[in-house]
Parts: sequence; structure tokens; C-alpha cells
Amino acid sequence: MAQLIADVQPGTVIWLLIALFIIAVIYRGVRIVPQSDKHVVERFGRLHAVLGPGINFIVPFLDVVKHKISILERQLPTASQDAITKDNVLVQVDTSVFYRIIEPEKTVYRIRDVDAAIATTVAGIVRAEIGKMDLDDVQANRARLISTIKASVEDAVDDWGIEVTRAEILDVNLDQATRNAMLQQLNAERARRAQVTEAEGQKRAVELQADAQLYSAEQIAKARRIQAEAEAYATEVVAKAIKENGIEAAQYQVALKQVEALNALGAGSGSQTIVVPASALEAFGDAFKMLKGNK
Repeated sequence: MAQLIADVQPGTVIWLLIALFIIAVIYRGVRIVPQSDKHVVERFGRLHAVLGPGINFIVPFLDVVKHKISILERQLPTASQDAITKDNVLVQVDTSVFYRIIEPEKTVYRIRDVDAAIATTVAGIVRAEIGKMDLDDVQANRARLISTIKASVEDAVDDWGIEVTRAEILDVNLDQATRNAMLQQLNAERARRAQVTEAEGQKRAVELQADAQLYSAEQIAKARRIQAEAEAYATEVVAKAIKENGIEAAQYQVALKQVEALNALGAGSGSQTIVVPASALEAFGDAFKMLKGNK
């Protein structure tokens, strides 16, 4: 072995050293960054550059890749915090926040624990926003509350190079006493609506009955009016006949009515005895005489 080392020429050693140096330079100077990452480069302890995805070149031995930051979207663990509404109701709110790092240099040099910082910020904003709303508004306007929380968190974390992509309120929990009170209120509201509906139904029934009675009265009055008009027309015809033909026309009408009455009386059901007065017979005779005379 010693003989082999002695046989190596000094020039060959130099070339080997140069080759090793070139390999080291290439290894230290070329950086391949994955699509989902960004690398923060420092030179002499200070921020020098941020390397994006792909092949990048740095100055070997001077530039150092100090931080490798993932730019994928992240989700904070679900957090629960207590809050008091405007109407003094204690609620427990479960929230979740999604974010991604868009400026790694700010995230690295301006905040130490970004997850804890965002969680604390979200908790404070949630308490502040819920404190401005009544419990009913929190339940009914959850979408607006989420939008407000997201906008407030974005403003708070803007200096950290972070983009909040989504904020969610997963649940709003109440203590048992508040739940019981709300249940009683709900039952009372349902009972009130049922009573109102029943009262409206009764009112409508009375209105319909009154309309029916009014319609019936109108129809009866209309029938009486038509009957009165018919009787008036008949009377007018009789009067005209009397005027033209004298008293005989009136006697004829009276006799005809008597005959019709006797016919109606005789058409009754069952066995019965009918006593016909003498005047009725005279009426028959007068009627036949008049009919004969008219012919």
C-alpha cells in the first residue's frame, strides 16, 4: 500500500483535489427546490434570498439554506374557546383555520411559533366578535360571523407573510341551563303560533259563514224581487184586461182561481170528504160560461 501511494505522481494528487473541490462546489452551489417548498438563504447570518421551486444557484460556502418552508395549505387543530354574547350568555365556540405561507422570509424572521400565534389571534377575535352579538344573531348569522372573523384574522397576520384561506366555526355549544331555557322558549313560541293559527281559522270560518248568510239573503231578496215583478206584471195584465173588457174579465180571473184551488184540494193523497159550497158550484158555472163566451 505504501508503495502504491509513493508511485502516485504529485500532479495527479493535485488534479484529484481540484476534482473534489469542483464536486463540492457543485454540491453546495446547486439547490433543487420541490414544488411545494421555498428555501430561505442566509449569507453571513443575514437574509440573502428566497429560492423558489426548481433549480437554483447559490454561492458555495458563503450562502447557506437556513430554512426550508412548506407552502402547502395547513390546518390548525380545532380550538375551543369560551365567549360571552351581548345578552350575557356563555357559549363555547369550536373554530378551525386554514392558512398557507406566501412570504417565508416574513414568517421566519417575524414570528417564532406561527401556529400558536394564529390560534391566539383567532381566539381573541372570536371573543370580540361574539361579544358584539346576541345569541340569536350568533346562531342565525353564522356565515356573516365567519366572514368577519376571516377578514380580521387576515389583517392581523398580514405582517407574518401568511394568507388565511378559510376560517370555520364548527359548533356553538351552550350550557345545559341555557339549553333548557331555550327549549322552554321554543315550546312557548310553538304554542303561541298554534293558538294564533286556531284563532285565525275560527275568524275565517266566521267570515265565510257571514258571507254565506249574506249571499243567501241576497239570493232570497233577488227571488222576492223577481216574484214581485212577476206579480206586478200579472196585475198589470189583469188590470189592462179589465180596462178593455170590463168586469167580466175580473170575474173570469176570480172564477179561474177558485177552480184551481178546488183542483189542488181534490188532488190530495188519502181518502177524504170534501164539502163543496154552493158558491163554488156557481164559480164553476160562471167560469164555464165565461170560457164559452170567450170562445
